[in-house]
Order: sequence, then C-alpha cells, then structure tokens
Amino acid sequence: MRLSETNKAWLLLLPAFLFLLLPLYGLLSALWSSLTVNGAFSLSVYQQLMERDAFWGSLFYSLRIAIIATLLSLGFGLVFTRTFTHYLNKTSGKLAAWIPMLFPHFVWGYLVLLLFQQSGFISYMAFQIGIIESREAFPILTNDKNGFGMIITYMGKEIPFVILMLLPIYAQQNSQYHDLVRTLGGNRWHRFKDAEWPWVYPVLLETGVILFSFIFSAYEIPYLLGATFPEMISILTYDWFYAGDWSERPLAFAAMIFTSVIIGIIAWIGFSLMNRKRWLLTKGSR
Repeated sequence: MRLSETNKAWLLLLPAFLFLLLPLYGLLSALWSSLTVNGAFSLSVYQQLMERDAFWGSLFYSLRIAIIATLLSLGFGLVFTRTFTHYLNKTSGKLAAWIPMLFPHFVWGYLVLLLFQQSGFISYMAFQIGIIESREAFPILTNDKNGFGMIITYMGKEIPFVILMLLPIYAQQNSQYHDLVRTLGGNRWHRFKDAEWPWVYPVLLETGVILFSFIFSAYEIPYLLGATFPEMISILTYDWFYAGDWSERPLAFAAMIFTSVIIGIIAWIGFSLMNRKRWLLTKGSR
C-alpha cells in the first residue's frame, strides 16, 4: 500500500510530535498540581504565589535581565550584520559567526567567570599594569545583583545567532531600493528605514521572541553567574521544587505555569505582529 503525500508528511513529523509529548506532559502535570489541593480544584496555590514578595521580585528581575540581554543582542547583531555583510558572506566570515554557536551556554558562562570575576584574568592584568591597587578593587561584575555577568554571557552567545538570522536578508538584499532612496535625496538613515527595516523587522521580531523566551526561563547561566538575591525566576522555582519543605512544591508548579503564560502571551503578540508585517510586504504595503 502506497502512502499519499499527506500521509508521508505526517509520518515524517511523527518523531517530532512524539518528542513534544514529553514537555506537554510536564506542562499539564504542573498545571494539574498547581490547581488541585487534596484532589480538589483550588486556586489557593496561586493566591499564595501572588502574596510572595520573593516571587514578584524574582519575576521583575528576570524580565529586566531578559529584556536588556535580548535588546542588546538584537542591536549589536544588527550592527555587525549591516557593517560586515560583505565579509560574513565569505566562508571565513561565516565560520567566525558560527563557531561561537557550537559551544553551550555554560561554556560561555565559565569564560565570563574566568575573565570578569575579581580573581579573574582581567582583574589580574589591571593589577599588574597598575590600573587598580588591589584585585579586590576590581568591580564586581559576576554574581552581581545587576546581572552584568549574565547579560554579557547571553550577548556573547546570542549575537552570533542574530547574525545567522539576519545574514540571509542582507545577502539577498536588492540594492535598487538603496539607489531609489538615494536618488530621492534620502540620507543613510532614510536608506535604512525605507530600504532595509521593512525586511529586517519581521526577522528581528521573531528572533527577539526566541531569545527572550530562552533567557527568561534559562537555568544554567543564572545558577553559574547569578546573584543570591535577587534570583532569576528559574532559580527560585528550582529552590521551591527541591526544598526540604514539600509544601512549597505546588508554588514551584504555579510559578512555572505563570512563566509559561507570560512567554506564551509575548510569543503570540510577537508572531502576530510579524505575520501581519510579512502579509503587508507581500501586498506591497509597509
């Protein structure tokens, strides 16, 4: 019996669907555990969660770190791609952008730790040169409450990803749009706004949603480079889940659901705007 093209497509997608069943099961299990108390439906766990100052502090701190790291990665990635498109189109340029993506986030985290901590390489060099009087005078840039170590780590890892996403846009860019804007008297800003931005914006938005979702919920970098207080939401959830007091485990489930809802809302808004922009481009409108 020969399979139709539709059946072949579904058969090829079957492994991916089976793989997605695992996180789906975890999400449904967390939702059930956060909405039931002694087998009965209850919202008391979410009421307790809303009353926890630690949760709100961790949530807003995580949002701040995720937004800053995402915007900086997008901005620097866009500048690098625009500036070095000609070089990045070469094999050596592509390798320079792709090789950093081969290393996991915790490798970048350890690299930042070795470079920027008070006992790290940069503080040692600054002390040897005489810029600082002692290594303790070097500013605290890792495990700090401002999240500098986490932000610089995510930038080092995500900027190459942004370049990878934007490079096809600039590689296939039609130079006639730039010539038209220049003929009409437009400056460099107008050339970027009118000839590049309509095509770059949807990709930037899509990439930004991906980066924000990952950074907001990531665990390894906050664990390695985060401060004791305030904590990223992933660390707080982990502490609640594995705490000796089992009464806090439902709070961990509720916090995970709350985080998932925030990511889902942002993803829905972002992809709605992206699809609308792409639809307008296909109709010749901007």
